[in-house]
Amino acid sequence: MTTNDRSVGILGIGSCVPDKILTNKDLEAIVETSDDWIVDRTGIRERRIADAATATSDLATGAAQKALADAGVDAADIDLIIVATATPDMFFPSVACLVQNNLKATKAAAFDLAAGCSGFVYGLVTGTQFIKAGLYKKILVIGAETLSKILNWEDRNTCVLFGDGAGAVVLGETAPGYGVLGANLGADGSGGDLLKLPAGGSRLPASAESVSQKLHFVHMDGNEVFKFAIKVMGEAANAALANAGLTAADVDLLIPHQANIRIIQSAAKRLKLPMEKVFVNVHKYGNTSAASIPIALEEALHSGQIKQDDILVLVGFGAGLTWASCVIKWCKEDKTIV
Repeated sequence: MTTNDRSVGILGIGSCVPDKILTNKDLEAIVETSDDWIVDRTGIRERRIADAATATSDLATGAAQKALADAGVDAADIDLIIVATATPDMFFPSVACLVQNNLKATKAAAFDLAAGCSGFVYGLVTGTQFIKAGLYKKILVIGAETLSKILNWEDRNTCVLFGDGAGAVVLGETAPGYGVLGANLGADGSGGDLLKLPAGGSRLPASAESVSQKLHFVHMDGNEVFKFAIKVMGEAANAALANAGLTAADVDLLIPHQANIRIIQSAAKRLKLPMEKVFVNVHKYGNTSAASIPIALEEALHSGQIKQDDILVLVGFGAGLTWASCVIKWCKEDKTIV
């Protein structure tokens, strides 16, 4: 078998979300909004919020520990840790290095990946290539966010949308014909201003002025991001399917980025998929950015909505602007190659 012939799939999966639930009713006391308004426009009913002592690396570590246990893989056997996040604990060291230390995964290389809400699928595709190339055998891919810490709780256009959480998978070689079959990654940097955190970097370092102007919070042009998402979700899913030699008719379950129920419904319509073939949990967690898809994937699996040999499509969009999709043929543990 040549390196490119290796099949790479998910050997284990886990998630970690904060205990605190913030409902739409709770938000009514914080900002001018209503439960009906939020549900009608987004489908979100509640979201999880990390406490002051919990950072992104804490949630990432919790999700990684569950994924390792699910895969039956020891942290010492992990070769690489990729953390997709827009909310690192700090600029450096990376969240991935913090997780490596927490897990005592001493032989693992580690880096963070910044692709917004598309980050987990970017990381999944990146990790797959390392294994196909024969460079690594076992890789942790984590999507983790504490978005509540960068929200302006006076801005009803953003604070109602986001939540905190983490999801992780262990990637490794699997039986031929299973695992990641195709993918599509893309970006349009001309849309960068539509969704950004303006201050704190080298362009606009932190200052009293940047703090007073609330430039360390998420800024989003919701209408334009919505238009972009409506267009790109279906296109990206179809591109990944074509890369895998499949069509939408072959899809058993679509697991989209959980940003907005209207965007999810639009993607399903473009793919001509009934909503029974689309996994939705946006009502429970809101938009958890890079954590969204792995949290949804774990819930779909544990709820029995993913079966042996199912064809899954994971697709997301995010800041950058970016998009990412991949096609997976699901494989049971007994087909795993050690």
